[in-house]
Amino acid sequence: MTLDWQHFYRGFLATLLTAIVSPTFLIQPAQSQVQGSCLASPADIAEKEQLRQATLDGDQAARDRYQAFLVKEAERLQECRQQTWPQNQALWLRLYPCDLQPGALDALMDRIVNKGYNQVYLEAFYDGQALLPQAENNTPWPSVVRVPGYENADLLAEGIKKGQERGLKVYAWLFTINFGYSYSELPDRQGALARNGQGHTTLTVMQDPSLHEQVGQSHANHAFIDPYSPQARQDYAGVIREILKRKPDGMLFDYVRYLRGVGPASVVTKPSDLWIYSEASQQTLVQRGLNQKGQELIRRYVTQGSITANDIAAVDALYPNEAEPMWQGRNIPPGAKTMGTPGERLPLLQWQLWYLTVAHAVQGIIDFVHLAVDQVRPQGIPSGAVFFPGGNRPVGQGGFDSRLQAWDRFLPEMEWHPMSYANCQKPDCIMEEVERVLSMAPEGTQVIPALAGDWGVAVTNRPPLEDQMYALRRYSSRINSVSHFAYSWQEPESDRDRKFCQLN
Repeated sequence: MTLDWQHFYRGFLATLLTAIVSPTFLIQPAQSQVQGSCLASPADIAEKEQLRQATLDGDQAARDRYQAFLVKEAERLQECRQQTWPQNQALWLRLYPCDLQPGALDALMDRIVNKGYNQVYLEAFYDGQALLPQAENNTPWPSVVRVPGYENADLLAEGIKKGQERGLKVYAWLFTINFGYSYSELPDRQGALARNGQGHTTLTVMQDPSLHEQVGQSHANHAFIDPYSPQARQDYAGVIREILKRKPDGMLFDYVRYLRGVGPASVVTKPSDLWIYSEASQQTLVQRGLNQKGQELIRRYVTQGSITANDIAAVDALYPNEAEPMWQGRNIPPGAKTMGTPGERLPLLQWQLWYLTVAHAVQGIIDFVHLAVDQVRPQGIPSGAVFFPGGNRPVGQGGFDSRLQAWDRFLPEMEWHPMSYANCQKPDCIMEEVERVLSMAPEGTQVIPALAGDWGVAVTNRPPLEDQMYALRRYSSRINSVSHFAYSWQEPESDRDRKFCQLN
C-alpha cells in the first residue's frame, strides 16, 4: 500500500495530543451493581448439573430434559442481556486436550452461562499451536491435541458447537504477527521471521512480560514474523481458512503489533530498532522510492542507519538527470526550490527518511491484519482487532512505542477491542485508556473494551470487575459490549485442573 508519511506523522501528533484525558474519576465500589446481572439461579444451576451428570450415566430421559433445559437457559440469557447493560458480555477462554473428556465441554460452557456471559472468545491459534485436529491439520503449526487415539478430535468445532447450543456466540481468537516458537524452528520459514538491524529475531532479544505471561505463559513461545513476507501471509491465510470451516460467530486478531522490548528497547529511535530487516520488508521499503535517487538514499539510510552530506552528493552524481530524490509520501510543492547543497538538504532528508521507515513498519502491520479481514468478510461474520491503547504513542523527540500498534488506522468496520489493563489499584487509569480509544475512534466504530480481573476480588492490584464495570457504565451510550480476561483468572483451579490433567 502507498505510504503517506505526513499523514502518519500528523496521526501520531494527534495521538499525543489526545493523551490528555479527563481528571481522575470518583468511583464508588459497586459489589452488587453488575455482578448479579444475568446470573443463573442456584436452583437452575443445581438442576442443570444434575441432568448433565445423569446424561453422562446414560439416562436418555435425563439427556432429553438436559437439552430442553439448555434451550430454556439460552432464551433466558438472551432476554436478560437484551434488557441489561452491557447487552454483550464475553469471556476469554483457552481449551485444553482434557476438555475432550465426556461431558467436560458441557460442564465448562454451562459454567460460563451460569455467570451471565453470552459470548466466548475461544483461542484457536496461539503460542505456535493450532486448535485443529491432527488428521486435518495442513498448517505449519502443530495441533494443540497431540494425544494418540485423538487424531480426529476437533476441539475447536466441539467448543463452538457446545457454546452455540447454549445461546453463546463463540468467536475464534487468533494470534496474528506472533507465529510462535514452533514456526521459528522450521528451516524453510527462516526468511519469514522479523529481524532488526542487528540481525536479531524476536527470540534473541529480551522481551517485555505482558499480561499473558502473568497467567503462566512464557514469552519464549513468542516469535514475530515479517508482515511483508509472502510466505507468512500464505501460512496465515491457511490457518484462517481452516478455522473458518468450523463456523465461528466472529474472528478476533491479537498480537497485531511488533514486539515490545525492555527498558530503552521499548522505544524505537533509529532504523536498526525497527523489525524491517527481513528480505521482503527491505525490498518493499526500497520499492517505495519513486525514482533512482530515492531508492538509493533509502537503501543507504537503512543499511547505515543514517545518511551524510557525502551520501547525498554521491547519489546526485550517480543520477544527474533526476532532481530531488522522491519516495511515497514525499511531496514537493510545484515551483518550490528543492535543490541546495548536500549539507543544506541533509537535515530534512534525514528526518523524512526516519518517518518513512517508521511508516513502512506500521504499514506492514496494517496491511497484514486487513488481509485477514478481507478473508473473513465474505463469511458475513465480524472481525475484531485486539490492541493496547498505548501501543501507538510517540515517545520523546522522534521516538515511538516499539510495538508500533497504530490501532487508530484499523478499519472502522472492524470491532475495536482495547485491552484496558492499566494497573493503578483503581478504575481511574483503566477508564483513561477507554476514553482515549473512544476519543480517536471514527464515528460508528464498535469499541468493545477488554477488562482484566475477577468478580469480588482484586487481582494483580486491579480492582474487582464490578468496580471496573460500574466505572465503564458512564460510556454506555457508546459502549454496549464488554469482554473479561479471562476464564483462567476467574476460575484458576478449574483452569489448572483442565490444563494439567492427562487425557488418556
